[in-house]
Amino acid sequence: MITTETTFFIIFIAAVVGVLLVDMLVIDRKAHEVSIKEAGIWTAVWVALAFCFAGFLWFHGDMVHGINNMDDLQHVTQRYASHIKLNPNDFEGGLSLYRHNMTLTYLSAYLLEKTLSVDNLFVMLLIFTSFGVSKKEYQHVLNWGILGAIVLRFIFIFVGTSLIARFDWILLLFGLLLIYNAIKILFEKEQEESIDVENHFAVRWLSKIFRVYPHFHGDHFFVRAKKEGDEYQIAGRKQGGKWCITPLFITVVFIEFADIIFAFDSIPAAFSVSLDPYVVFFSNILAIVGLRAMFFLLAGIADKFRYLKHGVCLLLLFIGAKLLLHNYIEIDAVWSLAVIASVLVFSILLSLVRKH
Repeated sequence: MITTETTFFIIFIAAVVGVLLVDMLVIDRKAHEVSIKEAGIWTAVWVALAFCFAGFLWFHGDMVHGINNMDDLQHVTQRYASHIKLNPNDFEGGLSLYRHNMTLTYLSAYLLEKTLSVDNLFVMLLIFTSFGVSKKEYQHVLNWGILGAIVLRFIFIFVGTSLIARFDWILLLFGLLLIYNAIKILFEKEQEESIDVENHFAVRWLSKIFRVYPHFHGDHFFVRAKKEGDEYQIAGRKQGGKWCITPLFITVVFIEFADIIFAFDSIPAAFSVSLDPYVVFFSNILAIVGLRAMFFLLAGIADKFRYLKHGVCLLLLFIGAKLLLHNYIEIDAVWSLAVIASVLVFSILLSLVRKH
């Protein structure tokens, strides 16, 4: 039997993937170097879509879990938002409280993911630079990276939810992990990052399993080639060519690997805001799908936001402490959203005011 949650989830995924495919196959079919103006426009579009979804949750958030009566409402709130105090005789009032709380936690998780993604985008830029990827191919790699990230986040979030339901102490582990990462980022902020591509374990592992064509070939992930001496040459099947992976494919693997590492911050952070896996998933995915445009925007103005990393550290410390103290202190969704938004805005303003 297909539940209301499953139906809503399928519709949501179909809509997101549909928009991405239109973007990939129609709008950006021809590879080109994205300008800051184009990136800014698309960033605004994706942010607007995310806030439109917040509007939907504000008025119709109960549709996600198929809440039709007070019993349904009590069951869902007890499971995902036990701090909400319901009046058993006021279903409409309780439903309104639940919708508004759901919306605020969604927005908090969305802003968290966007903020934490700033550092992640710089790592992606480092990956592209290390592999020598052409700027006009950035889009192609990021498109597939985002589709892979959607699958990975789905697995991590719903597995995480299952574990939290069984073992409440995992939230404490998440809190310690976030605080550790905050301290690590703070003390490593002045170190110059680099990637030793040739000796990286992922490259060596892929080289053992697949034949690796050592040159880029347009936007192709795979090519037919044959080895003549120490060199590979493009060759058809009749000329003895065999399938090889290209450096562009390895770059996608690196991007996906990086997203797995990023998820160890962003997903525990989102669970500090809401225990509802659907809220966490929706916020993560709508933040991720806008990362490609945000990447090109930040790549052009990265040097203007030097204090964002400090903001990320503060947020990780805040949400880590929130997870560690969740059994003793309940921080309202409104206050969580206010803290997250304030840290983000203050970091940006401080970066603009203190340029040196």
